[in-house]
Amino acid sequence: MHLANWLCDNYLKDSLATLIVENMHLHILPTMNPDGFALRWRGNANNIDLNRDFPDQFFPVNNDIDYRQPETRAIMNWVKQEHFTASASLHGGALVANYPWDGTRDTSKHYYGCPDDKTFQHMASVYSRSHYNMSLSKEFEGGITNGAFWYPIYGGMQDWNYIHGGCFELTLEISDTKWPKADELPIIWEHNRMSMLNLLASLIKSGVHGRIFAADTGRPVPGSVMIKGIDSKVSASSTFGDYHRIVAPGETYEVVASMRGFRQKSTRIRLEQEAVSLDFILDPDGADGQTKLLPRSNDRGCRCDNDNAAKPFHVHEAHLWLYLLIVSVLLALYVVFKRKTVPRLLAYRHSSSLRRPVAV
Repeated sequence: MHLANWLCDNYLKDSLATLIVENMHLHILPTMNPDGFALRWRGNANNIDLNRDFPDQFFPVNNDIDYRQPETRAIMNWVKQEHFTASASLHGGALVANYPWDGTRDTSKHYYGCPDDKTFQHMASVYSRSHYNMSLSKEFEGGITNGAFWYPIYGGMQDWNYIHGGCFELTLEISDTKWPKADELPIIWEHNRMSMLNLLASLIKSGVHGRIFAADTGRPVPGSVMIKGIDSKVSASSTFGDYHRIVAPGETYEVVASMRGFRQKSTRIRLEQEAVSLDFILDPDGADGQTKLLPRSNDRGCRCDNDNAAKPFHVHEAHLWLYLLIVSVLLALYVVFKRKTVPRLLAYRHSSSLRRPVAV
């Protein structure tokens, strides 16, 4: 709630507040578990831990929707509806930025990174380094941790959001005290304020952002974007065809856009400390994946009898001289036109080259 108030109070006064308000759709959920918050315990009114209630990639214990808690179902529907790029879940009881995976296939405690491990480490580090003292932690190197390396959990929201929502979620433990007193909240807010703001700003100022269009209609399409070598993808929105792919800076990536019924396209980019804007224009694909050639039609209306079939098509000699004369005149006009226009075209291209958007 302090974050929401600060953004509203400082819009057009502070550069970070203005950047976030004008460039991001930010949704703030005060609490996922209002009953547990009021009762001061982990479970909801049914005494179910909601951060163990999501479908899990390793164990099907929560796959039965009839037993899923209403709060969990509401969050799942919300994530799928809003098409989030990234999120952060705020917890108490420790001081660390936690990232996927939260569990392991064999339930043992060890580092178990997801396909976007480098990106999650970068996001967690942005938060930790901006914090008052999180990065100075003696328990967690750099103030960040892989969830499974800390302690494995199953049915958590963090992993589900990443797998099923394409949403890069961090679990932020923002206070060593599990139930801090009300008068301590302003201090906790000040310790985390720059972390929250810098994390939000980093999603705008880094990564690959753009739109996907159909070449034949010019309209946006809800394709998907992958980074070659990273086994995860994000989907473009169905309304505007916009996508937002968070990746760690300082690397070269091959970005691939695809859509059913279209030929995929790819390009290589070097991502430094600023975001890259990259649009894709996809060509429609044939049913068999190849461009079909239509058979040549006989549009001259000739009767292909035996006599005509044995003779090649020919032009009378008088017509031949007329055609040659016309071609010579057109060629001369073309040479004159080219001499006059090429210098102007070159000058125009030189002046407009810096204004071209990046599109593939």
